[in-house]
Amino acid sequence: MIIRTKPVLVPGQASATEAQTWAVPSDAQGQRLDNFLLRHLKGVPKTHVYRIIRSGEVRLNGARAQAQSRLGGGDTVRVPPIRVAQRDAPAAVPHQGPELPVLFEDASLLVVDKPAGWAVHGGSGVQWGVLEWLRQHHEAGQALELVHRLDRETSGVLVLAKKRQALQRLQAAFRARSVQKRYVALSHGHWPRAQQVVDVALLKTHSADGQRVVRAVGPETEGAQRSISVVSRIKNFTLREDKVCLLGVNIKTGRTHQIRVHLAHAGHPIAGDDRYGLKGFNQRLEAMGLRRMFLHAQQLTVVHPSHDTAIDLFSPLPKELLSLLPETAQSLLIDGVKN
Repeated sequence: MIIRTKPVLVPGQASATEAQTWAVPSDAQGQRLDNFLLRHLKGVPKTHVYRIIRSGEVRLNGARAQAQSRLGGGDTVRVPPIRVAQRDAPAAVPHQGPELPVLFEDASLLVVDKPAGWAVHGGSGVQWGVLEWLRQHHEAGQALELVHRLDRETSGVLVLAKKRQALQRLQAAFRARSVQKRYVALSHGHWPRAQQVVDVALLKTHSADGQRVVRAVGPETEGAQRSISVVSRIKNFTLREDKVCLLGVNIKTGRTHQIRVHLAHAGHPIAGDDRYGLKGFNQRLEAMGLRRMFLHAQQLTVVHPSHDTAIDLFSPLPKELLSLLPETAQSLLIDGVKN
């Protein structure tokens, strides 16, 4: 009896007529399954990639897998037939755009100060983001890879790797929760405690219009992930008719929309958050000049992947956020960073 098997191929463009099985190359070990597919399925919409993972059409070593599954040496990934619509030309990255300051750079890393309104990469209706911009305009080009992500409306420290080894080591540090990440947020109401740990399970869902929404749920909910934030009160004060709180948030886990959902769940939604916030509160702050969400990735401390010494990466609060704060809050914010 002869059993015919399909050959194991190197990753590349999927076939439109038959399933393919790809061998995971050595430089992809430790990478998430979704990122691996997005990297090699050029031209396939991000939403379609996630759909074929959820449906079980993508197989990791012959079994169903989740988007966050990590790839290992010797693994195989089965990709179903995929037809990609031909495009006249790829979306052009503009030659000019908002300022993208460099906070740190060496042979292994590039750290930029991401402005609010920029996606970190293209996909899901966004033609291009910080990654595509830098790949076109920075000398490192296509070698650049995102180490982590920030929400589109969140500004601040964003780390990219220039080398595969640096990417793997830094992503391992993020998974091990050894990276210190501090955010600054302005929220509705007065925060009652000097410091509070928010330990809540989060579940990703979708709204009726297809938008991704994250909900705080019970820890036993199927598919939910534990998430932990340490919230420190910087100052309670009043902006016209609204009581507000300036908060420092250190996250121990990096779940989607984690800080936004944690603070909303605690009864203190972030100013300017159009998904989890308060409409009337947001409108009043917009009249005062706030045109974005008040969430900023201010500080990130990590062990450098090449020389094993800690580096402290800092992004000052943008002027459009700083202008809303009284001088007393601004000085406390600076003192908090120094300490």
